[in-house]
Amino acid sequence: MPLPFLTADRAFETADDVALPYDDRDRWRRPYRPGPWRVGAAAIVLLLASFVLFAAVVIAATASVSSAGMVFAVALVGIVCALRLLRMGVWVSARGLRHVVFLTTRTVPWEQVASVRTVQQPVRWLGLPRTVQGQALLLVRQGRSAGPEAPLLTTHNADFLGRETAFDRAADSVEVWADEYRPG
Repeated sequence: MPLPFLTADRAFETADDVALPYDDRDRWRRPYRPGPWRVGAAAIVLLLASFVLFAAVVIAATASVSSAGMVFAVALVGIVCALRLLRMGVWVSARGLRHVVFLTTRTVPWEQVASVRTVQQPVRWLGLPRTVQGQALLLVRQGRSAGPEAPLLTTHNADFLGRETAFDRAADSVEVWADEYRPG
């Protein structure tokens, strides 16, 4: 079963002469692959969920069905969390830019985007409170005060830790989408 949210389109990696090589530009897509840290964390959560599902089956066979139902619900929560973890990131389409974090999703139409740029700044290491010096892709919205925006991508998040060339490619791709669809 193909999982389209795990892979970026192969056309982007092979077509160097076309800036936006997608046929259906209205479809939301992530212009990069999820990193090994994100995929590994989701795999561990799914592994734990499989053990919890097995425990639910054992509890259903030996104890009450209501207890098994509770354990089954815990396993479903783990599966949903793993899938949400895999969907996190930046998604683009002809309609705008979508930033998906674990609990929220923020969509910004291209008309509200003033610029998308890469800056050198302290960034959080794997989303933890510890900060290190790195690069971040920032979204600057039109008509907003110059307050700090949360970075869309960083060189030290779960997708790009230890993969600076992948970060550069992903940041360039998002910037190309912004240049293509931003008015003016």
